[in-house]
Amino acid sequence: MADSKNPFEQMIQQAQEMVKSMNPALESFTPKGFEALWPTMPKEWMEVAFGKAFNKEGLDSKTRLFLTLAGLTMQGAQADTQLRVTVRHLLEAGATKQEIAEAIAQMSMFAGIPAMTRAAQLAKEVMDEQEDDET
Repeated sequence: MADSKNPFEQMIQQAQEMVKSMNPALESFTPKGFEALWPTMPKEWMEVAFGKAFNKEGLDSKTRLFLTLAGLTMQGAQADTQLRVTVRHLLEAGATKQEIAEAIAQMSMFAGIPAMTRAAQLAKEVMDEQEDDET
């Protein structure tokens, strides 16, 4: 009798087995764990890299991060790690929790309620982690 797995499932299983054989520590790897490896850039560095440092008349880093948040929400908030990292950087860039919540809520008109709800859930996780770190 033939294997009941579809080709995609077989490909994923083969990739997982290959990764385990190459580096057993990756067996327990999670995308959320990868977030811990990505440092939060200081506000000043974000402004140099993504803000007005080289384009005085351009968008500041906080505005660019809000655009990124909107785009990630529009995609259905499926990129968990990227969305959480963006929220973390927004907070560092001086955005308030209220501003972040409003930006996500604004996307409900374009991305739909499920995408907005998912993005809000991910943002709340980051904000709750920030509160825990502050106490």
